[in-house]
Amino acid sequence: MKSSYFLLFAGAALCSAPIAASAQTAAPVVKVANGALSGAVEDGIASWKGVPFAAPPVGPLRWRAPQPAANWKGVRAATQYSSDCMQKPFGGDAAPLGTTPAEDCLYANVWKPATSTAKLPVVVWIYGGGFVNGGASPPTYSGANMAKQGVMFVSFNYRVGRFGTFAFPQLTKQDPDHGLLGNYGFLDQIAALKWVQRNISAFGGDPSNVTIIGESAGGMSVHTLVTTPLARGLFQKAFVMSGGNAETAGNPTLADVERIYSDFAKANGISPDDPDALDKLRALSAEQVTDGLSMMQMFQPKPGPKTYSGPFLDGKIVVDQAKAYESGNFARVPMIIGATSADMGGKSGFMIAGARSASARIAAQGVPVWDYRFSYVADSVGQPGAQHATDIPFFFDNAAIKYGAQTTPKDVAMGKTISAYIVNFAKTGNPNGTGLPAWPKYDPASDSLMDFSAAGKAEPGKDPWGAEIDQDVRRLAAAKASGHYNSLTTPIGILLDNPAAKAVLERHIPDVVHSDKINMARGVTLEALKSYMPQMLTAKTLQEIDGELAALPKAP
Repeated sequence: MKSSYFLLFAGAALCSAPIAASAQTAAPVVKVANGALSGAVEDGIASWKGVPFAAPPVGPLRWRAPQPAANWKGVRAATQYSSDCMQKPFGGDAAPLGTTPAEDCLYANVWKPATSTAKLPVVVWIYGGGFVNGGASPPTYSGANMAKQGVMFVSFNYRVGRFGTFAFPQLTKQDPDHGLLGNYGFLDQIAALKWVQRNISAFGGDPSNVTIIGESAGGMSVHTLVTTPLARGLFQKAFVMSGGNAETAGNPTLADVERIYSDFAKANGISPDDPDALDKLRALSAEQVTDGLSMMQMFQPKPGPKTYSGPFLDGKIVVDQAKAYESGNFARVPMIIGATSADMGGKSGFMIAGARSASARIAAQGVPVWDYRFSYVADSVGQPGAQHATDIPFFFDNAAIKYGAQTTPKDVAMGKTISAYIVNFAKTGNPNGTGLPAWPKYDPASDSLMDFSAAGKAEPGKDPWGAEIDQDVRRLAAAKASGHYNSLTTPIGILLDNPAAKAVLERHIPDVVHSDKINMARGVTLEALKSYMPQMLTAKTLQEIDGELAALPKAP
């Protein structure tokens, strides 16, 4: 994944059978391993929200693997979302949070048809947000409309930012969780899936039929869960939305992350050599630990040493995904993989080309894979190209929640079609079903995918961008090998910091260079920015820029 992560255990068995978990109009009550829960019924859907799946990760449990949730007496009300995990909300988020974030956040939510008596397939949602933002509470993440189609829908929170990834020499030496260090957000995800295994049958769900689905950082998380031995057997199907190319080879190591957080300690006046350094770090307020970190700060980092790291390759929680997939050492479950048509990085980028290469890599192992591209744009958006994360409301049949009064019948129909494929996949391990266009399995030889097209239809066929993506991949390899600054591999910030390179950009794209938002794009390439500025960053313009950049001295 190179820089992709940046974009970007309570073990008790069920105490008893469900208490009137079906056929209710009154508040539904279930008994799970830790106690009884009272939910709510609305429009034929029963739900339970804010259900603890682990102990609050606060105080001495900050930067610890998730610990067992405490038991409670009586009936616990489960009708409201818990706090999303601690973060600074991102103003431009496609799915704004519905709660005030807090460090006490490890809670799950469940939706099901209120009158169902069958054992339901379970769909588990993992949100995105670049591993620094996101939560389960956004309205467009509601599972009610999916539940109406005969599945159980589960969402949960996992730690993000400096709470979700953290390493420190003293913590490594203490090793309180026997090697489960650093990647705490992923450990939260695994703990939530273990909670599903122990408890979901109390709600009427089938623990032997679980589908995990995630978008962006959530899609990367799905690849992590499919490849880590720690999640083996916790799910039977996997769905990756804009989750990249299924590689972790370029990620930092534990030693790298320890150095980063040693600098974070110094920035807070704490010497890493202080015997009480870890205690002092845990004594910082949640706001001090967050320190303004959000997706926005990722594009506009503070001056000075780096003080945040995303997930890292540790070999136990996060393994080398490319090696795992190529060796066959992964959870060999049916998968759906895809991206949006104007996803981050453009056609040859990490999301679009990445989804295609991931599909090919996994399909080569004999695992059934269905590849897709989401090209549909809601009628009210008024501009071409399906941007990153715009597919989520449609996949969950929540277009009307996202677009409100501007929702059109075509928007609704697109959501009905897409969500039906997900429901089929969750039920049978195959997205195909009666009344839907046939979605072929992915085979690199035929290069077929399902395009959820701009016309609002599901259109299977050969990838029309396949040859262009292959050509761009070759161009990318050549650009890397050249050693020159270029539009494909050199971050915009590096070009702007070099006077000669900046002069080239000012000659060709002065409006881009002098935009008041350019600092937000310092970490991406001109090629990646092309999908957001197609009129300014044309193929011809980038070719001319690359020609002049090639005449400059090679990059250091």
